[in-house]
Amino acid sequence: MKKWILCAVLAIITGGCWISFLSKGSQMDRLTKEVTELKEGILEADDPDARISELMKQKNGLEAERTFSGILLTFFSAGLIGIVLVSYVIPAMAEKVSHSVYDSGEMMEKDVMHDARSLVAQGNYEGAIQAYKAAAEKEPLNRMPWVEIAKIQKDHLHDPDAAVATIYHALESQEWQVSDAAYFLFRLAELFDEVKGDRAAAIEIMNQVIRDFPDTRHSANATHKLREWSMGLTHSAGNQLSLAAEKERLAREEAEFLAKMKGENS
Repeated sequence: MKKWILCAVLAIITGGCWISFLSKGSQMDRLTKEVTELKEGILEADDPDARISELMKQKNGLEAERTFSGILLTFFSAGLIGIVLVSYVIPAMAEKVSHSVYDSGEMMEKDVMHDARSLVAQGNYEGAIQAYKAAAEKEPLNRMPWVEIAKIQKDHLHDPDAAVATIYHALESQEWQVSDAAYFLFRLAELFDEVKGDRAAAIEIMNQVIRDFPDTRHSANATHKLREWSMGLTHSAGNQLSLAAEKERLAREEAEFLAKMKGENS
């Protein structure tokens, strides 16, 4: 509202300067014509030279006033144009350009998971799960709603079985791209190994990745994971054997010490 008032005031001042500029120009033209007619004898005067001198002084005064009016006209016109451009024209053009880009159907789609994230932040986990399911229906090729549901079930509801069931349901609900299907299988393996403590099931899932997606980075990652687990089992077994040997050694030394003490006492 204030911008409109400022624009209106500037427009009035600019209009006044423009009228003054034109008026001074008309008066100067009239004086110039009168001077010319006096010099050519078309007009008569008691003292032509004095009259011409007086007219020239008036003309010079009007010229100075007209120059000042021109300066004011330029200044206020520039201010008015600048305010209109910055406040209205440029923002309107920018909005039009942004709409032409974002309204293409791809980039200005509403984030379908926004509501679900808000519910998670509020602690409404059941509501968030329903919102994520709605998002999955709107974007069936987007794996993230299912991943977020499983995360809520695992981290907030402490129900790993439900998380596993969610991932299985997502896998079987449609035909996924290779990267998405492999992602789901890796999340399943993590759930079985880290949450449920079922390393055997996790190993079977990694073997499934190798079988289903041979000669891919997913297969290579699964092989690497199996190798890590295998090394971990080896270290664990070795540690258990070392502990058993240490216990046996200590027991033997204790028995020898007791036998020695018994011999000395006898």
